[in-house]
Amino acid sequence: MPWKASSVMEERLRFVARLLDGEAMTDVCRDFGVSRKTGYKIFDRYKEHGLSALSDRSRRPVRYANQLPQQVESLIVRLKAEKPHWGARKIRELLVRRLGGDVRVPAKSTIHAVSRSPRPGQAWRRAAPPHARHAAVRGRHAQ
Repeated sequence: MPWKASSVMEERLRFVARLLDGEAMTDVCRDFGVSRKTGYKIFDRYKEHGLSALSDRSRRPVRYANQLPQQVESLIVRLKAEKPHWGARKIRELLVRRLGGDVRVPAKSTIHAVSRSPRPGQAWRRAAPPHARHAAVRGRHAQ
């Protein structure tokens, strides 16, 4: 006899159907192997939003707490393009002077990361892989 394959949504639908038939939450949760807290969460979502609430929801965060404002990031990129020989420390000092107390100036490490990140149309410059560097060093010593 072949195994029955079922999706998460089908299982949740069966779960809700048994609750709607009048079975006790504790018994249904035990049969499905979920906690009562999870069972109530599924059932409450179903009552509030209908069948669409039984599908999987995105786990993507709504916002990113430490994300730089787009204006600050583009300013860093522009400054680095204008002055490619400047490092993160010098760019940060310029931002502190320019922005003053209006905007929180990012850390030196953040400025370095932003100025080093690839932008559209820019190719990464790759160094030789570590094993190639070691081989070159061994080759010099062997001679």
